[in-house]
Amino acid sequence: MSEQLSSAPDISRTVKKWLKKRGSLIMALHEIQNTFGYVPRSVSLQLAHLMDVPLARIYEVLTFYNYFRLDPPGKNTISVCMGTACYLKGAPKLVEAFAEELGVQEGETTPDGQFFLQSVRCVGCCGLAPVVVVNGTVMSKVDVSQVKEIIASCMQKEEV
Repeated sequence: MSEQLSSAPDISRTVKKWLKKRGSLIMALHEIQNTFGYVPRSVSLQLAHLMDVPLARIYEVLTFYNYFRLDPPGKNTISVCMGTACYLKGAPKLVEAFAEELGVQEGETTPDGQFFLQSVRCVGCCGLAPVVVVNGTVMSKVDVSQVKEIIASCMQKEEV
């Protein structure tokens, strides 16, 4: 275990920032997730040690809240809005099309680490439904016929 702790990035500043505050564990985990894009196991071990919290408690929080990721996301994040307007205008078919094209299920990263596919509850662009957010860029009125083009565009940007 000490070997894993020594290889973990230093999170002592995060711990010092949150240790004496209400909701300290979840706030520290949010900061870690925002830093790494997920919560690495080595960091969880270090957090448990520094905050004197059982590792099981940390994993209770990580697995209870849908926000937290235990695996690194892909380089490109594709988020399909599943809010009411998007859902009614075909978002489930978009998720299926992206999943089929990428060879992953919703919530998974492609084996090459290039794409992470997720559904999100609402991005607040209901008048543009259905909406897909690719690496932070909102795409409106997306149709299943655009899925291959969206993926190809991401791959093309990687090559540049």
